Amino acid sequence: MAMASARSTLEIVPHSGDLEVPPADVPRQDSLYRDATRPAHGGHHGQDNWVRTLRLGFQCVGILYADLGTSPLYVFSNTFKYGVGHKDDVLGVLSLIIYSFLLFAMVKIIFIALYANDDGDGGTFALYSLISRYARVALIPNQQAEDDLVSSHRHLSATRRRAQWMKNLLETSKPAKLTLFFLTIFATALAISDCMLTPPISVLSAVNGLRLRAPHLTTDQIVWITVGILILFFAVQHLGTDKIGYTFAPLVVVWLLLIAGIGLYNLIKYDIGTLRAFNPKYIFDYFRRNKKKGWVSLGEILLCFTGTEALFADLGYFSIKSIQLSFSFGLLPSVLLTYIGQAAYLRTHMDMTISNAFFNSIPSTLFWPTFVLALLASVIGSQAMVSCAFATMSHLQTLSCFPRVKILHTSRRYSGQLYIPEVNFFLCVASCIVTISFRTTGFIAKAHEICVALVMVITTLLMTIVMLLVWKVNIWWIAAFFVVFMSTETVYLSAVLYKFTQGPYFPLAMSAVLMVIMIVWHYVHVKRYKYELQHTVSPDEVKHLLERHDLKRVPGLGLFYTELVQGIPPIFPHLIEKIPTVHSVIVFISVKHLPIPHVDVQERFLFRQVEPKESMVFRCVARYGYRDTLEMAGDFVATLVEYLQYYVRDLSLYCTAEPLRTSYPSIRIDSFRWEKKPSGRSGHSGHGHGIHAEEMLTPIQSFSELTMHQVGMSNRLPQFQTAKMNLEEMLRIEEDQKVIQREVDNGVVYILGETEVVAKPHSNLLKKIAVNYIFDFLRKNSRKGEKMLSIPRGQLLKVGITYEI
Repeated sequence: MAMASARSTLEIVPHSGDLEVPPADVPRQDSLYRDATRPAHGGHHGQDNWVRTLRLGFQCVGILYADLGTSPLYVFSNTFKYGVGHKDDVLGVLSLIIYSFLLFAMVKIIFIALYANDDGDGGTFALYSLISRYARVALIPNQQAEDDLVSSHRHLSATRRRAQWMKNLLETSKPAKLTLFFLTIFATALAISDCMLTPPISVLSAVNGLRLRAPHLTTDQIVWITVGILILFFAVQHLGTDKIGYTFAPLVVVWLLLIAGIGLYNLIKYDIGTLRAFNPKYIFDYFRRNKKKGWVSLGEILLCFTGTEALFADLGYFSIKSIQLSFSFGLLPSVLLTYIGQAAYLRTHMDMTISNAFFNSIPSTLFWPTFVLALLASVIGSQAMVSCAFATMSHLQTLSCFPRVKILHTSRRYSGQLYIPEVNFFLCVASCIVTISFRTTGFIAKAHEICVALVMVITTLLMTIVMLLVWKVNIWWIAAFFVVFMSTETVYLSAVLYKFTQGPYFPLAMSAVLMVIMIVWHYVHVKRYKYELQHTVSPDEVKHLLERHDLKRVPGLGLFYTELVQGIPPIFPHLIEKIPTVHSVIVFISVKHLPIPHVDVQERFLFRQVEPKESMVFRCVARYGYRDTLEMAGDFVATLVEYLQYYVRDLSLYCTAEPLRTSYPSIRIDSFRWEKKPSGRSGHSGHGHGIHAEEMLTPIQSFSELTMHQVGMSNRLPQFQTAKMNLEEMLRIEEDQKVIQREVDNGVVYILGETEVVAKPHSNLLKKIAVNYIFDFLRKNSRKGEKMLSIPRGQLLKVGITYEI
């Protein structure tokens, strides 16, 4: 593998050696176009039926609600760890739990945030992607006008004055772009850090219940039992959330019914007056009696709705309707009854030890069944966070914010259900280390609180931007949302930060490490892309390279992978300089992820032909959504060649029909419905979106169909009639297609650029450390490009080059 510098020998030009063409306004009337331009209704959500909703609702219980459903194990224990000072303090804390749960879990997440989804996907990164679709805030300069023609992009325009103001602010202000990006990755890093804390605190809380029946157990024994359970939990993650959901859901349903029954029993037996906690007066009385102590206790009270942010992030696994139904009629009454029952018990047992408040409130005859179910539910409760970590890491990777990892799709029915072995192993090790290091739920809870509080605040900020930019909601409702949630969440956050030295430093430290990885990886990726963009090969140099007398054209199809979407990368002349041999047909392929969940295969490929035409060199941009799966190499090539054949046919036909225009319409011939606009330009009826020259949506008809449709089409095809297409032109088009197919049959070779990036000699020390050491370490230890693209080793050619940035 040859290595060389690509700095000074390349001409810096703004454009590549392609056919630069204006868009052609072309109508689309065929069925594939109607499918592509159907109204977007939130992806799979608009197609929900009751059977599917109930099935997903059942899985919701197993995947999403066990974390919220096991919070009664430790909320009262951590809030009253020093005992209950006043009998009515129990009512005050219970009232805070009730209204915090209703406000943040139910109102904010279930009935507001779930609708701020990106075509069915939730979480902070989905919010960022949604904002990116309405305002160009991406830091990588690889946007193309043709991307707006993807069906999921059609409705993305700022229609209100406030939306236009927000759009202009985000697009014109670099500090605004950077702030938005840093907030997003900070929330993402916190969410991943939280995934290291949820399994330990949930399982450790359940295992601690053993001490009521086996008081001889030491803390070390409890810790190692917890570690063993955690290892088993992470070991079954490869089965996928589909199977895990169906396996765990019955257990969680039984758990929720059991704790609801116990709560109702305790309420009736001990103190029915506990229901007075629905009166918010007890909240004010609690703060008046306890003052600073009451404010500090808010950090423990917010544990009652931990898991709600992961619930939002895991939306892609399920649907809005299934989550809302199962939450409102399943989880909510069960959890509230449990808290109310515990409070009723505590009000009549003021002198008891609070460390195991939940298990102390259980009737003795039900202890062992409850303990077993609590243990199982606590393990299951970690599933929502683990699923959140998998989905988040997938988003990070597609947006070039994290090193490449192996992503497995575990369900054929639901594309959002993922398993990432490297992340699973990391979370397993981290959870075990947290358990061994902190040893008690009290310390883990303090670390847990900071993640929950900060993610809450950042989610509110991003949702407010979405409301201003995307939603057509009255500005006063947006102001009310921001004021209510930002003010209350800031109070909770202040209580958590007050106890910073008692544990919250851990998730912040882990988040800082993750942010360094994300920032360095994304920074170098952007710099490398800009370097290639500045050093794209000029049209004259492309022509000169392809016409060199010592250049050999060998049989076969060469697929040259590059991240650059705007031109020929500088590694191409470097390859010819070192090895003056190229394939008879060359396609430069850029795999590009758009800020949308899915791209239909009919809209995937954009093509352009590189001059001179006889060289048979093409550029292709393969567009994917951040939830789309990359095909196996063989399947990808088959689809690419199919659409390349259509492109050659479309381009030749259109250039023959209208020689003065260099763009072409990728449409069926029988869909032409030209009208004369007053301005004299060709227009079309129906949808008002032009089809750009690179777009390839559907194949045109065969030549036999063309011949059959020539009769009686004088009004529909004036260009083609006046072009006097003859058999010779048709044969030339077919010959070009045969050449492509012949070279595919001769063999396909995948050419990958192995780019090494180093900082320029005069760079500052921080940049040298980031680029030469941190990024280099991450690059060498990340998953290789050929594995991500499933390229057979026997057909792989790597070309090395060094960039100084």
